[in-house]
Amino acid sequence: MVLKQADLQSKLEEKGELMLAVSEFDEPLEMHLHDTEIEDGTVRIQLTDGVLTFDVDEIVAVWHHTHSLADFGLED
Repeated sequence: MVLKQADLQSKLEEKGELMLAVSEFDEPLEMHLHDTEIEDGTVRIQLTDGVLTFDVDEIVAVWHHTHSLADFGLED
């Protein structure tokens, strides 16, 4: 997947949060507009106990995830 920094920033601003698959991590990452900086080809996600940093080029998939009432056991 070739993802440009501007495209990633635009998607994040549009959705407010995104899920990412990054080649160097086993689990998907969640990034939010309020805790993520994307500049100079690098993504920085501010966590409660540090900063996670990786290159935009390492992103292999991006998607917006949503939740339903059923996810929380609140369906009718």
